Amino acid sequence: MDERMTVEDQAVPKPPTIRATLAEKRCSPEAVLDHFGEGDDLIVGIANAEPVTVLDAIEGRAEELSDVRIHQMLPLRERRYMHGDFPGLRHVSWFLSPANREAFHKGTCELVPNNFSDVPHLMQTSTRRSLVLTAIAPPDRHGYFSLGCHAEYAAAMIGEVPFFVEVNHQMPRTFGENQVHLSQVAGWCEADYPLVELPSRPIRETDRRIAEFVAERIPDGATLQAGIGAIPNEVLGLLGDHKNLGVHTELLSDGFVDLVEKGVVTGSRKRTHQNKIVTTTALGSRRLYEFVDENPGVEFWPVNYTNDPRNIAQEDHMATINATLEVDFLGQCASESLGSEYWSSSGGQPDFARGAIFAEHGQSFIVLHSTTADESVSRIVAQLHPGAAVTTFKNVVDRVVTEYGVAELRGSSIRERTRKLIGIAHPKFRDELERRARDMGYV
Repeated sequence: MDERMTVEDQAVPKPPTIRATLAEKRCSPEAVLDHFGEGDDLIVGIANAEPVTVLDAIEGRAEELSDVRIHQMLPLRERRYMHGDFPGLRHVSWFLSPANREAFHKGTCELVPNNFSDVPHLMQTSTRRSLVLTAIAPPDRHGYFSLGCHAEYAAAMIGEVPFFVEVNHQMPRTFGENQVHLSQVAGWCEADYPLVELPSRPIRETDRRIAEFVAERIPDGATLQAGIGAIPNEVLGLLGDHKNLGVHTELLSDGFVDLVEKGVVTGSRKRTHQNKIVTTTALGSRRLYEFVDENPGVEFWPVNYTNDPRNIAQEDHMATINATLEVDFLGQCASESLGSEYWSSSGGQPDFARGAIFAEHGQSFIVLHSTTADESVSRIVAQLHPGAAVTTFKNVVDRVVTEYGVAELRGSSIRERTRKLIGIAHPKFRDELERRARDMGYV
């Protein structure tokens, strides 16, 4: 697409009514302020769905606002309103990122606990959902905008909440239940800037060993979900010789692209959306964004669909891979806080852990290094650190994996769990863990 080309001038012809309505609703980013007022709740898209010029306009006239709340998960850009710079604007986070983590610790933004699958419902019941602000791809000739690399909670509000959208000419056009018709848009503006790309992370030898334990347990024909992080991505990198894998995931990352191009991911054995990749987010490199652009093999669905454990469980051989920070003898996983210091939020880990164990031959892998990077602290602990939030609770934890092996916890007693987890702890901490287990009466 010619980046200098406006929406109205694009090569695909549009019916006269579509062209007229596009022209009528086209406006400047500042026009967003005409569509909300005092006490309203603005719902902002995740990551690259954040409409940069629209939020710039809101900040530019923030002194005129009163009691307006901006709700968002995983922002990629730090903004002044996150730090409480404007009395009339309050940031409400639903998943912390480096952009707003410090603001939360300083008390200038809120954080709402949630499972990702439940966010659309929670936003519906606990906010006014006054207006959705999101970056999107240009419309097709029928007047449908695509939400691009995203669906999440914004897609769940299509037809229920008015949208004010920023057409980013570098946003890929994607397919699925993430299409917004022009009639559902209060106004739109144009922008042209590159999507944020995630930097690649160096692979450690321990990452490789953990990934090997997981990869060897994934059968041909399995349906995959992999969370963000070096270990889940390394698992995908080790599946190159597998056959007929499927994808039903919250996050589509670069590792999946390699498997598609090698012919490993076909989706032919999936029970739902056969031959299709189903996701709610794509976040990674430019290569990933080019892969999803105009790709009918990838479908973006609202998060209350992709992350519903009942939908996940329909895939017989569902295999989910997610990372945590700390696991205690009961199998409780603290994945979102370092003790009482909050780091992120629950995300979709509990959703997929639960969905996988309901699947007929499902497997849920929780992965972590046995220690911190300097080997000074064990990540397998007798009890979680004080204040730690339990992300995935003991009754749904299936397999915990470190570089020392796999602890299969589901169906195991507390005594058996304790023994298995000590067995995959770093050797230099095992004696101390054994002592703690005896003191607690677990062994």
